[in-house]
Amino acid sequence: MLRFLAARAIPSVEAVCRSGDDVTAYTRAVPGGSITLRPAAGHVRLTVRTTETHLLSRLVARCRRLLDLDADPGAVREILGATSLAPLVAARPGLRVPGAYDGFELAVRAVVGQQISVAGARTLLGRIAARAGVPAVADRPADHPTDEGGNPGAAVTGHVPLLFPTADRLAAADLDGLGLTTRRVATIRALAEAVASGAIDLDGAGDPADTTAGLLEIPGIGPWTAGYIALRALRDPDAWPEGDLVLRRTMERLGIAADEAERWRPWRAYAALHLWSHASDNPDTTPRGRNR
Repeated sequence: MLRFLAARAIPSVEAVCRSGDDVTAYTRAVPGGSITLRPAAGHVRLTVRTTETHLLSRLVARCRRLLDLDADPGAVREILGATSLAPLVAARPGLRVPGAYDGFELAVRAVVGQQISVAGARTLLGRIAARAGVPAVADRPADHPTDEGGNPGAAVTGHVPLLFPTADRLAAADLDGLGLTTRRVATIRALAEAVASGAIDLDGAGDPADTTAGLLEIPGIGPWTAGYIALRALRDPDAWPEGDLVLRRTMERLGIAADEAERWRPWRAYAALHLWSHASDNPDTTPRGRNR
């Protein structure tokens, strides 16, 4: 989970702490400060540094959603473990689906990441945050994340002074000159306007099917993008990013027929993560494709 988040960390909004090749902590900007998530024995430790203490319960809920902590791995394993995915499930019996701290931010990630690499999307998202984001703490940069002993020099890659722009702010932002295509800018603006107006709720309050249908009405958002948003932002356990090249090629390489995915209901989102994880472990034989 931490490796997944680290590869996609938006500069100035998110940062990770490393110990050698291992990612040991994840930090991101929140209103009034920052949060840090660090695995510990049998749990995840959440450290909150914020002046907005009234947001504590909301921050906890968002972190639980980000890490999929309310999942039931046993129920997922019972279904997927009896299919052609059994070897992958046995290798990662407690695999969870990386969620989203903020649904709108995740949707923008998905749009920006269309047809480009994860690293390329990360760069563009950092530019968007720099252009339209706001300071997490007014007149003061966010603290650098530290190691377990409070030492700031624990291989921290950057700090987190910026909040990702809200929908209303991004709808009005000038995104020219950031490296985005004209069509991509139009899609981001239409998405931001729909969320800002309340026409689309990306924080999971509505029915995932209805929200997905609304996303598909936005020019520039197709089945893959909508499916990816449903998988991570809407927390739909059966979401399936239709047309994902890595999923399709990995299934072919493992000898899994395309119609086998129907047997993975209602846990197709977890099936997708198992396949993506397998592809990540075998980079020399996996094609480059969309996995944002």
